[in-house]
Amino acid sequence: MATPEVSAGSARQTISRAGNAMVEFLDVSKVYQSAAPAVNKLSLSIESGKITVFVGPSGCGKTTSLRMINRMVEPTSGTITVGGRDVSTIPAPELRRSMGYVMQSAGLLPHRTVLDNVATVLRLNKVPRAKAHQRARELLDTVGLSSALGKRYPNQLSGGQQQRVGVARALAADPPVLLMDEPFSAVDPVVRAELQAELLRLQRELAKTIIFVTHDIDEATLLGDKVAVFATGGRVAQYAAPEEILRAPVDDFVAAFVGRDRGFRHLSFSPGDAVPIHPAPLVSGDGGAQADGWRLSVDDAGGPLGWLAPGSAALVPGGSLFHAGDPLRNALDAALSSPSGLGVAVDASGAVAGVVKAPEVLAAIDAARESWR
Repeated sequence: MATPEVSAGSARQTISRAGNAMVEFLDVSKVYQSAAPAVNKLSLSIESGKITVFVGPSGCGKTTSLRMINRMVEPTSGTITVGGRDVSTIPAPELRRSMGYVMQSAGLLPHRTVLDNVATVLRLNKVPRAKAHQRARELLDTVGLSSALGKRYPNQLSGGQQQRVGVARALAADPPVLLMDEPFSAVDPVVRAELQAELLRLQRELAKTIIFVTHDIDEATLLGDKVAVFATGGRVAQYAAPEEILRAPVDDFVAAFVGRDRGFRHLSFSPGDAVPIHPAPLVSGDGGAQADGWRLSVDDAGGPLGWLAPGSAALVPGGSLFHAGDPLRNALDAALSSPSGLGVAVDASGAVAGVVKAPEVLAAIDAARESWR
């Protein structure tokens, strides 16, 4: 998306890219009263234009670290720089207006319309109301919402819609840095998956520097270009690309946090192009007469409807689908979740392209292991 014509005022000049690093923690600690450190001597460099995920168990300091970036929490010691500037030298209100911030519950103002919520930072930066609302309408479209929702109030939206409005508001002033504090944890799994996909789509278009907090390792490895695994005591146990964390946890804590099925998760980083796709045993509609062997029922457009078991005319749900370009994890899941043992492969239009077989997926996984070493 092009840089908007509206100006965010002096806050737009608060942050600029400084080389390859946008945010840096230099020996940062946060101690509350006489308790143990919430964050302990954190030193971390966050790359510009990438998604960095802070992940870890509750109470490990990941949210505190995020909030110290925009001075919602002040560090006890150490230095945080954004775009090369020490954040302690920037007035807190100005600093916060120069960044986007998305929280778990969207944090929308209940007495303001959707348009007014999205335009909040622009209005604080003295952008005229008409221009701010025009920008807000554009952003609703950017995050996948109809501009007609702009006249509604937050309580008239679903949880997923509210989170999209929260993202739109965070993007309103075109900030270079976007802070996201467990933004998708309060919605159901289906909506969460949609929001994750939407965030990745937006990042491909906008290339923001995003720092994202979550307690979910699956979400972290899906979204993150790099992942910082926080351990109890406010320290970073490992900071690396998600593939490396899954393949080679640095210690027992990281291995335990990632989980015993990290090998399955690691398949998300291996392409499934080598898996053979075979012709599918197709039948139209409900299949009509009974037949020997499993048959895949398709609709008029060639999309899968379900499987017909041998000697039965009752449709059985077909499991997950394998799309062209998907990783090995999706190919294996399609084969294992299918009642017939044949994973359904579909093309870009959703029509059946063929089937994959579990033994051949496993053979492809064996071959891929050579590249993991």
